[in-house]
Amino acid sequence: MAEPTETRDDLPPALGTRGAALAGARAAALAPSMVLGASYIGFGSFVGANGLGLDYALFNTLTAWALPGQVAVTELYLAGSGLLAIALAVALANMRLAPMTVVMMPVVEMPGRPAWRLYAAAHYVAVTCWAMTMVAGPRMARADRLAWFIGCSLVLWGASLVGTCIGFFAAGALPKALTLALVFLNPLYFMLLFLQDLRERARVLALVFGAAAGVPFHLLTPEWGLLAAGAFGGTLAALVARRGKAGG
Repeated sequence: MAEPTETRDDLPPALGTRGAALAGARAAALAPSMVLGASYIGFGSFVGANGLGLDYALFNTLTAWALPGQVAVTELYLAGSGLLAIALAVALANMRLAPMTVVMMPVVEMPGRPAWRLYAAAHYVAVTCWAMTMVAGPRMARADRLAWFIGCSLVLWGASLVGTCIGFFAAGALPKALTLALVFLNPLYFMLLFLQDLRERARVLALVFGAAAGVPFHLLTPEWGLLAAGAFGGTLAALVARRGKAGG
């Protein structure tokens, strides 16, 4: 992996590994943990309402920690699907994490540090902590970024486990519509995280183009519409932003 270069001179002084990890934990402790925990209340309730055990729910969150994939594996398991079908469905549902990881690693890597730290950190990549790191990372000293990400991720992971437990034991008390709404709460928060930082033109364009393409692609192909709209919006935004830089 090529060594990153740092050209900015307005970054704050490094906090150190412990200080950066605590800063990341504090950043995740309030609204992000509450939103993600609420989403996992929906997942825990979904598992409990379908007669599966708390051990299954916690193991699923502990090892997968990606709601679309977790919902997919649970639904397919309940439907009696085979192992291969479940594996393929989960791989497709979580495929988005691969390019997210590739994009984030140059932000958090530090020249001279062993590469295994990055490989280990890749397992903590999830939508919320990824979005928070992509927004906050470039504003902090490079030496602090990986520790900040880990601290943020661990707090969010813990909130997800707590939310899973709460949802499991509240399964009978939550209406089905509310359970489903809670599961989709986190993607909305993910979008709002990016809307708070609109300095990146490509980021704004990707949101606008993807949203505009959503309905047409869904009408064209309901099964693949969401994936196609995201790919189309992101690609078009990157091309437009690159052309703007070249012309500016």
